[in-house]
Amino acid sequence: MSTSGPLLFGVPLKYVSLIVLTVQNSMLVLVMHYSRIVSDVRYFTSTAVLLSELTKLFVCLYLCARESKAESGRLNMRQVYTDVFGGDSWKMLIPAGLYTIQNNLQYVAVSLLDAATFQVTYQLKILTTALCSVLLLSTSLGTMRWVSLCALTLGIILVQLPASPSAGTVVSGGASSKLMGLVSVLTACMLSGLAGVYFEKVLKGSRKSVWTRNVQLSLFSLPPALFGVLVVDGAGVSSLGFFSGYTRWTIAAISLQAFGGLLVAVVVKYADNILKGFATSISIVLSCLVSVWLFDFHITKPFVLGTGLVVYATYMYGKYSSPSPPAKAASALPMSSNTRPTDEYADSDADTANSESVPLSDLVVSGSPRPASKQH
Repeated sequence: MSTSGPLLFGVPLKYVSLIVLTVQNSMLVLVMHYSRIVSDVRYFTSTAVLLSELTKLFVCLYLCARESKAESGRLNMRQVYTDVFGGDSWKMLIPAGLYTIQNNLQYVAVSLLDAATFQVTYQLKILTTALCSVLLLSTSLGTMRWVSLCALTLGIILVQLPASPSAGTVVSGGASSKLMGLVSVLTACMLSGLAGVYFEKVLKGSRKSVWTRNVQLSLFSLPPALFGVLVVDGAGVSSLGFFSGYTRWTIAAISLQAFGGLLVAVVVKYADNILKGFATSISIVLSCLVSVWLFDFHITKPFVLGTGLVVYATYMYGKYSSPSPPAKAASALPMSSNTRPTDEYADSDADTANSESVPLSDLVVSGSPRPASKQH
């Protein structure tokens, strides 16, 4: 890629965003895991998901209003309201609900699995998104991308092989807890893939801005997130309080999750799939290394081999993704992530983040860059 483009402190924005994404991907899983074990009193994960969605909603509303003002010269809240609730906005209810369930499952999984295992296993969202894309959108992946998906699957299987008795620690709770954690992360991966592809199918060719779509997703995620607080943890919240068990690490986890979904759009807008896959691969390695130091995680030979295959597959999948179309009039193409994601769309994501991002849904932006916009 050309080094031309927006600069931040004299450095191309694409490289700055990739460095930040690498750090954020690595830190998110580690901080989420640590926030669940640092205190004897565990916070209610449904409240964390709700606060994360509220944070993203307020940030995206601000950016959406700022974008509207930049285009028309004045702030037109009526137009913002029409953009958010008009047209096909109701279709965002489905991916918003799926992403909310996925985010809750991420917290469950990261509580039951060690951070390194979760980080590697969660890359299975690449496979689920690709399969959903093939089945629902008739996408053609190509030979090398199928090879990378096979390598990814094999790598994750190797990571799950039980350690020898002398290998040391396993997450407290034994085999049953690990099994429940694996079921949670696998379900989250499937939801990530389905939501990401559905999101793509609905929004492909849409002329609504990326910020409007982010507002819709965050806004429509609030009802299912609030439902989780009231129904799943209602009794505990009523007796112990909404913020029971909260520590500074809880706030950090919520902030990183909200920030990750906004960040991915900037990365994909100013960088490309190869660099994004490279950043994701580095974050996997960093998470595993830090887990050894921070959580006394014991690395086994199958884990090293499996992680190597996952890193290779993640990079190669991005490398052989379809090239981005040339810049045209503004349009937004979604992708699923880790965070939502998010997590993360078949051609671009490894959720994400996640993202799962995880996390807010990852959004691929093609088109002329919006002024004064940065994207969680």
